[in-house]
Amino acid sequence: MTETHASVHTADQKFADFKINPLIAQALANVGIEAPFPIQAMTLPVALSGHDIIGQAKTGTGKTLGFGVPLLHRTVSPGEPGWDEYESQGKPQALVVAPTRELAVQVAGDLETASKLRTTRIVQIYGGRAYEPQIEALNRGAEVVVGTAGRLIDLLNQGHLDLRFVKTVVLDEADEMLDLGFLPDVERLISATPESRHTMLFSATMPGPVVQLARRYMTQPTHIRAADPDDDGATVKATKQFVFRAHAMDKVEVLARILQATDRGLSIVFARTKRTAAKVADDLAERGFAAGAIHGDLGQGAREQALRAFRSGKIDVLVATDVAARGIDVDDVTHVINYQCPEDEKTYLHRIGRTGRAGKTGVAVTFVDWDDLPRWGMIDKTLDLGYPEPEETYSNSPHLYEELFIPEGTTGRLPRANRTREGLDAEKLEDLGETGKKPGGGGRGPRDGGGRDSGGRGTGGRGPRDSSGRGAAGSGRGAGGGRGAGGGGEGSGRSGAPRKRNRRRSGGAGQGGTSNAPAAN
Repeated sequence: MTETHASVHTADQKFADFKINPLIAQALANVGIEAPFPIQAMTLPVALSGHDIIGQAKTGTGKTLGFGVPLLHRTVSPGEPGWDEYESQGKPQALVVAPTRELAVQVAGDLETASKLRTTRIVQIYGGRAYEPQIEALNRGAEVVVGTAGRLIDLLNQGHLDLRFVKTVVLDEADEMLDLGFLPDVERLISATPESRHTMLFSATMPGPVVQLARRYMTQPTHIRAADPDDDGATVKATKQFVFRAHAMDKVEVLARILQATDRGLSIVFARTKRTAAKVADDLAERGFAAGAIHGDLGQGAREQALRAFRSGKIDVLVATDVAARGIDVDDVTHVINYQCPEDEKTYLHRIGRTGRAGKTGVAVTFVDWDDLPRWGMIDKTLDLGYPEPEETYSNSPHLYEELFIPEGTTGRLPRANRTREGLDAEKLEDLGETGKKPGGGGRGPRDGGGRDSGGRGTGGRGPRDSSGRGAAGSGRGAGGGRGAGGGGEGSGRSGAPRKRNRRRSGGAGQGGTSNAPAAN
């Protein structure tokens, strides 16, 4: 296996220099993307030559275009030279498998940007949305399919996804797919593609099962690293870190003050549990902050609403659990706050790696409860951070204000004059239909404003905020009448869709008939 290191960015290199389809280079230039990042500059010549690639790179290094540009370059699209002679028109020519819905959406968006001037059809396939629109999109024809393993397997088994003519396969964040238990599904998907395919695998780390996967399904791959082997050290160096021993009853007060620090931009607040994430987001909204949340108890529509609002700046605080945050790629995050101590050093690095990107520096603040001191001690020792005993900190501690540049006199509520963001309600909540319903089945009803399935009881959602930023009371019962799981009445009992794979979904289910929908990957 050949190994290549990418540690230097050549400023005078342009995408057009790599002899790619000029329409791809022009589409990227139109949005201000002309010079490739290191992982892209190293990946492009190897991938364009057809060699298999193992790219060791983290989220935020630009790897999507590293595999996306070669993938699109090899794709024949409707109306282009060679299309009339192409024998498998409308069948997928490229498959990208991602570990989470959020990453699949982001990857598809980047590919759509790069193919803006072409007729390439890119279809997103992932759980948490209705089957019918995805099946219809495949039936209309798709050159590129981007999705999560579970829903891809479902549609493959049902005969709606034909992978016999795929020329390029990309496995994005393979180590995350391993953590989520999706590698067996990934192997089934690869086995359904031709042996002559071009395969690219990207992963931040290379655990044993991922290495074995590469050996089984790749041919003499070139190993490309996006940075020095001490990449974790680079993450730490790019981020100014603060660690405080905070009291549970005072943490939200401390957080509210940090979020008013001078020059704070987009911020991500990490929590270990879904319940904590929801509560913190609600508390911040009560205090006037433009905040949203993403966690496993929210429906897909509500999660996508929060992510769109965050990326567009309608909200500037996103409260997330570790699992829900996988795949979020936003460059302008200035602050990361660990509201709850991470489980281990890997999670810590993954969290703080959301800031300090693209040559910028970021700020990471970690709250450590008394009970978490042993866990934090192990993280600190492993990474040699130099904070073995975090300083006891309260919302009125002078060092908090000084170290984080919080203006004197700041309180736990955002002044009305500073409430300039449009807020979460300014972002449209899409009606995703009967989420996860297999054609002909009962399924669940559409989700209400709180992101839960509205065919059952749910919790309702907060109503639109008034001018003070305080949320109006939401209804406590779903919009579907509260009894069936079929969206508006009694429902039809079991939908006949595949069962969930080892995942439990809390909230949103109706009291009447049940719906065994596929896992929301």
